[in-house]
Amino acid sequence: MHICFIEDTTLHGGTQIWVSEAIRDFTAKGHEVTLLTAAGGFNATDGVTTAARVVTYDFDEVVAEDARHRQIWIDALQQTDVALCTVHPPRQGFHCSRFAAACISEANLPTVLEPKTGTIVPDYLREFYAPPEDINYQVISITDFTRRYLIETYRVPAERVSLVYQGTDIATFTPEPERAEKARRRYPVPAGSFPVLGSVGSFEARKGQFGLLDAVARVKETIPSVHLVLVGDGPDENALIEHVAELGLTDHVSFFPFTREPVYVFEMLDVLVLSSTHKEGLPNVILEAMSMGLPVVSTRLAGTPEVVHHGSTGLLVTPGDVDELARAIGQLGSDPDVCRSMGDAGRALMEESFDKQHQFDAFLDHFRAVLGQ
Repeated sequence: MHICFIEDTTLHGGTQIWVSEAIRDFTAKGHEVTLLTAAGGFNATDGVTTAARVVTYDFDEVVAEDARHRQIWIDALQQTDVALCTVHPPRQGFHCSRFAAACISEANLPTVLEPKTGTIVPDYLREFYAPPEDINYQVISITDFTRRYLIETYRVPAERVSLVYQGTDIATFTPEPERAEKARRRYPVPAGSFPVLGSVGSFEARKGQFGLLDAVARVKETIPSVHLVLVGDGPDENALIEHVAELGLTDHVSFFPFTREPVYVFEMLDVLVLSSTHKEGLPNVILEAMSMGLPVVSTRLAGTPEVVHHGSTGLLVTPGDVDELARAIGQLGSDPDVCRSMGDAGRALMEESFDKQHQFDAFLDHFRAVLGQ
């Protein structure tokens, strides 16, 4: 098969890392791969280290949908059997999956367009998933919540929507004593800290880190050894640093830069916290942390309840509810045995149903079925 990945973003995060890993896996299995992505972005830079053909375009200028950019996209899609397009936010009336559909239609290409999403944003249009052009398309959802939403709310025909979990790299995300020692040097926290909480992701409003800091300030009153590790970068970084000072949390919060090796972060955590308020699907960071045997405190969003089983593999809280978030953190922070048992249950779930190597094969099996192979 010839598979095209369309990744219309310059950002880096779990989705972009997954795309890079999928490209490596698919090419290693003998498939041709084209990567169509914005010049200068994470995937464009990382793509040149793979066996994929990399085609780039100007992220800002493509919104004009002019003839030059139409030809770039048509040339990239030529000869491809399927085009897997991550559904990213629209900008200035432009949307990647809609533009891809228009290019496929204009050039009369046989390519099957496959918008992929795990996130539901209420103001997204149906045509971001089900293109208006008369082309062959399927939608891949990486959460069952989103699959049902697409069918029930957007009225996308059920036979055109498939659930394929992305999974995680179980072999890599397994605790190792030697790596744990290196992790403590890379990510130092005050001696005696417990629980060590981790928030890994971009520093932006939707991730809810301001509320998480407020929750930590409340937990500190009863568990003075609590410590939060914030790993990432983004537009809110300076404001978050200021908020830490305002709350008197300087000795209880550590900032570290974005990393492509989050496994070292997980080695020294006791609990992963996802405090997002909206726009989440099934974050890779949750799967990775659970594979490492960590319990998870997460807001109840989209696909998170499909792996964070409340009271079993972690605790779920209402998005934006700081009191509830603080109580959940405090519950795990006051009982190390519960932390361990929830972490063990999460690891077992990952081994049983979310091994990334099996899930890459599931994507390929899905493509073969769509193509009638």
